[in-house]
Amino acid sequence: MELSLFSVLGMAATLLLIVGVGVYAGKKVKSGQDFNTGSDMGVSMVAGALIGTLVGGASTIGTAQLAFQYGFSAWWFSLGGGIGLLMMAVFFAKPLKNSGLVTLPQILTREYGKKVATTAAILMSVGTFMSIVSQLLSGVALVTSVCAVPTAVAMAIVVALMVVYVVFGGAWGTGMVGVVKTVLLYVTTLVCGIASLKLAGGLDTFTEALPAERYFNLFARGGWKDGGAGASLAFGVLTTQAYILPIVSARSVKVSKAGAALGGGLTALIGLAGIFVGLYMRVYMPDTEASVVLPKFVLTCLPDFVGGVILATLLIALVGTGAGLALGISSMLCNDIYKVLIRPKATGKECLRFSRIVIVLILVSAALFGVGEVGSTILSWSFLSMGLRGAVAFAPLCFALFSPGRMGKKVAGAAMIAGPLLVILGSFLLPDHIDPLFLGMGGALLICFAGWLWGQKRTHSHSSR
Repeated sequence: MELSLFSVLGMAATLLLIVGVGVYAGKKVKSGQDFNTGSDMGVSMVAGALIGTLVGGASTIGTAQLAFQYGFSAWWFSLGGGIGLLMMAVFFAKPLKNSGLVTLPQILTREYGKKVATTAAILMSVGTFMSIVSQLLSGVALVTSVCAVPTAVAMAIVVALMVVYVVFGGAWGTGMVGVVKTVLLYVTTLVCGIASLKLAGGLDTFTEALPAERYFNLFARGGWKDGGAGASLAFGVLTTQAYILPIVSARSVKVSKAGAALGGGLTALIGLAGIFVGLYMRVYMPDTEASVVLPKFVLTCLPDFVGGVILATLLIALVGTGAGLALGISSMLCNDIYKVLIRPKATGKECLRFSRIVIVLILVSAALFGVGEVGSTILSWSFLSMGLRGAVAFAPLCFALFSPGRMGKKVAGAAMIAGPLLVILGSFLLPDHIDPLFLGMGGALLICFAGWLWGQKRTHSHSSR
């Protein structure tokens, strides 16, 4: 697939717009707090930061790829994330915002102590790092599919864009760029969805040409498999620092709820356009390699300049997700390790410098890891990484927010370790059609619930004396 001059111009114009917004956002950063939390965000900023981080390769290129193979089953990529954000709005936004804390480990520290929080931070950072690698690999696939450049050069391009996206503006950058990116992303994906339906002559063409059981079934890969994929995204969103940051950065509880709800609704809808593109390509270009279904549709079926804008927007979607996840890790390391164990009296400028250095190191490390021999296997672990994060922190977080003081730190620590171990064990022992997340989440919740009951019993016993 070759790019025409107009395609290149469309890509360049879009990338320059994003770079300009990112640099402008950097001017608003005066301290480490501005960088890590972007305090006083409005509804659009909160929703933009959430979508800017969540909607990446899986929700666009990945959705079209899976839809090419399984149809509407691909919706779980974005539907699960949307459900997670809606759950955030209804149940978690208020206690998270009212906690007055910035990071998930801080919440766990207050309830269970530093050791448990450190354990959670390490395990969740590993899972988050895996997702960053997967975004880098998705970006490389996109760049190399349209440009004749070596993998290393493509990786360097994607990393450089991630650095510009977040390192200058931090949470302000991800929020402001996220708003611009969201507008671009939804306009361009809408164009792709409408174009695929129009070129095909309507949805009836797809229903007549493709088997309904496989291509028009949300559970085409099996209820346990697809249900587990959606659950992995939902629980992963609720326990990932990158998605908690915009919530605690909101101007008020009302704003955080509205931003999460808006982000959830828009995230759930984003996958439909990719599904229609995947179905179109399955009917009219069935020999296409699944991983390049969306780029090929854009370059072969749309005007050159428009196609260039869409390709750049897809690249920005990948970049935004990886950059936002790196910001989440940086925020935890700064607030829960650097300021606690290394420099308790660190100034705002010191924290800002530390956060920026850490983000660059994370992205460079992820790039080196991605181009290594194991890099090719990481992309298939994207859902697993979200599931691991959920298995680590979801149960302890729920009890910390909704029933504080009722469960011991040893129980929380045991649940955090048992959850991901059971997920990993289940990935080897369970049949392919059953997502191991259910085993890990079930085990962690059972341990926490047993500890909670024991705490209730002890409290009742002491009060009766």
